[in-house]
Amino acid sequence: MGKDFSSALRPAIVMTILFAVLLGLVYPLAMTGIGQAIFPSQANGSLVRDARGTVIGSTVVGQAFTTDRYFQTRPSAAGKGYDGLASSGSNLGPASQALVDRVKPDIAKRRAEGVSGPMPADLVTASGSGLDPDLSPAAALAQAPRIARVRSVPVERVRTLVTDATDASMLGEPRVNVLALNRALDALQASGAPAR
Repeated sequence: MGKDFSSALRPAIVMTILFAVLLGLVYPLAMTGIGQAIFPSQANGSLVRDARGTVIGSTVVGQAFTTDRYFQTRPSAAGKGYDGLASSGSNLGPASQALVDRVKPDIAKRRAEGVSGPMPADLVTASGSGLDPDLSPAAALAQAPRIARVRSVPVERVRTLVTDATDASMLGEPRVNVLALNRALDALQASGAPAR
């Protein structure tokens, strides 16, 4: 039995080491190399840089915009807000009193900012990951009057920016990337858009 055991043990050890090297080293390195060669921007986080080359955000991870001059993203349930290490949803269902209590101040804040009519859900509820970089066009358009007032630009110009930034791909609901929209807003202001 001792000889049978050692003859069976050796191939098991060899296969374990082989698969550890293949799946733990070779495969990840190959996938990293392929990603860097074919999709370098995406493989490095889809980073967005300003004119000086400074990283200002990512197209795939949301970030908080807190001033009234910018379109604001949906609330985040990820840690203290858009923390990739704490990515998660709140796990609160639509019948949850805790969700109602959490959403009420956000609704009041949005109403104070001038959002009228039906409240777009993504202005007051977090996404499943808590890192969503996008808004629905309705949520962005609801913020247009505030931004137009604060920046002294015609509200129709701001609404046109939202329409132009809307991604209406066939793969899901139309959406607007908030970082891209805010950059377009800054570019509009820098180009000397007429004041109203």
